[in-house]
Amino acid sequence: MLSYFIRFLVIAIFTYIGYFIGLRLEDASRGIQFGLIAGLLVNITELSLRHVKIGHFIGGLAGLIAGILFGHLFVMPLKGVFPNIYDSILYISYAVFGYSGLLIGINRGRSLSIDAFIRTLKGHGEDENYKILDTSVIIDGRIADVCETGFLDGVFIIPQFILQELQHIADSSDSMRRAKGRRGLDILHRIQKMSGISVKIVEEDFPKIKEVDAKLVALAKYMNAKIVTNDFNLNKVAGLQGVSVLNINELANALKPVVLPGEVLNVFVLKEGKEQNQGVAYLDDGTMVVIENGRKLIGKHVGAEVTSVLQTTAGRMIFAKPSNSNGK
Repeated sequence: MLSYFIRFLVIAIFTYIGYFIGLRLEDASRGIQFGLIAGLLVNITELSLRHVKIGHFIGGLAGLIAGILFGHLFVMPLKGVFPNIYDSILYISYAVFGYSGLLIGINRGRSLSIDAFIRTLKGHGEDENYKILDTSVIIDGRIADVCETGFLDGVFIIPQFILQELQHIADSSDSMRRAKGRRGLDILHRIQKMSGISVKIVEEDFPKIKEVDAKLVALAKYMNAKIVTNDFNLNKVAGLQGVSVLNINELANALKPVVLPGEVLNVFVLKEGKEQNQGVAYLDDGTMVVIENGRKLIGKHVGAEVTSVLQTTAGRMIFAKPSNSNGK
């Protein structure tokens, strides 16, 4: 409602200015018309530019200026050769090179933004391979193992608010939470000592944002960084906002060996399943194996023939039946 009032006010102001100028020129009605048209054009221009990204505008303007300058320099040697038509050649050159520069600038200006300019002033280069660690992936600890293999490198960013959260967990009165917090701090110390990994503590905070996950997403957009996590919800939220995510759980699932129907697995039946006569076993990587008619095999090492594999967001489940090699 306020925006409509402001647009109406702009039109009224321009109309009044047009009326005032028209009085000076002894043609008030025409002044009102021009003022009204000018107010409408201002509003139309504002609505048109609302969806134009600042990077496109800056890039297009820079490309246009560069194109015109290049066009001027390009035809300067022709001034003495074609003195009669030099002006025409110059204008054509301005049009061709200026338009080409405008298109190239708009295309190249997609990545330009005020945040990118501020990052450059603060020493946060665009080519930095920044990865922001969240609390869950630090406490999980597998990130350190992945780094030791050399599959991840670059600069790891630890926001100050994540450190504060870890410290709060480490100081918890609950023994389990306290152990997790201390484990997370130990993992950070371990990563800091690795060669090929640089760990930076950043002070950037977003006081108006209360949720830690929302702060992580905002910081990732500000620094043009990726978020390393194993939090399913953070993964989805960041993806919706165009932030790249490295999910440790997805990496672990991708690295699990492929199991095909008909393959026989040697497993230890640990407990009974939810359904009648089912037995449950686990592979070394933690994958659950549900064995049909396996209840009677609890406490035994058996061969289980794979019947199907179910992939879920939480991981993978293997359904099997006792193989013939177990005997009857």
